[in-house]
Amino acid sequence: MELTPTHQAPGRANLGGGSANDGSSTPIGGGNYIIGTNALILITGAGGFIGSRLVRTLLDLGFSNFRCLVRPSSNRANVEILNRLSANGARVEVFKGNLLSRDDCERATRNAVVIFHLAAGRGEKSYPDAFLNSVVSTRNLLEATVQHDCLKRFVNISSFSVYSNRGKNRRNLLDESCPVEELPALRGEAYCFAKVEQDRIVADYGRKYGLPYAIVRPGQVYGPGNEGISGRVGIGTFGTFLHLGGSNKIPLTYVDNCAEAIALVGLKNGTDGQIFNVVDDDLPSSRRFLRLYKKNVSSFRSIYVPHFLSYGLCYLWEKYSQWSDEQLPPAFNRRRWHAYWKRTGYSNEKLKSHVGWAPKVRTEEGLGIFFESCRNRRKSA
Repeated sequence: MELTPTHQAPGRANLGGGSANDGSSTPIGGGNYIIGTNALILITGAGGFIGSRLVRTLLDLGFSNFRCLVRPSSNRANVEILNRLSANGARVEVFKGNLLSRDDCERATRNAVVIFHLAAGRGEKSYPDAFLNSVVSTRNLLEATVQHDCLKRFVNISSFSVYSNRGKNRRNLLDESCPVEELPALRGEAYCFAKVEQDRIVADYGRKYGLPYAIVRPGQVYGPGNEGISGRVGIGTFGTFLHLGGSNKIPLTYVDNCAEAIALVGLKNGTDGQIFNVVDDDLPSSRRFLRLYKKNVSSFRSIYVPHFLSYGLCYLWEKYSQWSDEQLPPAFNRRRWHAYWKRTGYSNEKLKSHVGWAPKVRTEEGLGIFFESCRNRRKSA
């Protein structure tokens, strides 16, 4: 592990916020931030797609003291960028560690006043691996956090995947009041299961210890470095792309917009105990996104599957999986259909009204940058 030495704050957590170690200086933004610009901020997953952008966003907001926890296997280019930030006057500790290590968690959280928790197991397909790398790791981080006397905000980065989107009119908006999956294991997605449980454990620590937390749920985050087509648009199979989204809006958020939303939720007053969804304005339909992708990146064969037919196929797949005792895994089922392919609208009004966020990168501009990145990746492949 790599960690610049720091001094440990004594005693148990003063979770109501505030201590002599909060790095207080004159706050920017008219006193709207809960910490000063010199306070120590911990970012887990700082070498990832969103985490690296978050560090740069915080720098742009005037903050200058960071501990960036990265995995030893993190993207080397992003880690090198983090290392170079110190040359611009910021104090950046690049901590190579593992959240499954309680010792690493204790060292990483020491003196941290605000924690942005982005690290999670995204690539794991098995439930045990996803649980270990999202839920157990989060518990270890929370356990370490409550031992220190300086925390003012713990920001947990969740996902739209936790929402069930069942039992509501298809024309209704999906917002922060909508229910999450009560039985996420039935979705057939390890990532959804782990994220639901991760949110629950954060809320539990908030109730049990008075831990000041907020939860941020981004939609589909896109931009250079994440060039894939969202499964909300469709899936590729047997050489043909099945277009499942149709006229559905895709809940896109450009990575820089998402990073700024996360930063503001973590730094602004009045977000404790709140949940915030992150989506941009002027969301494209699935059909429009696919048409633009084919025009600007690469043309390929696709077949549109109407909603009634995709629902029926998910129903049959689910029933056959049950009948065969999951010899065919329940990868497609009605819960997943409701979450990804049901006609749904999205709202970002709470984020705008509570923290004053607005997407700086317009969707048209963001898609242009995204498609250019996709073209460049295809050329270099």
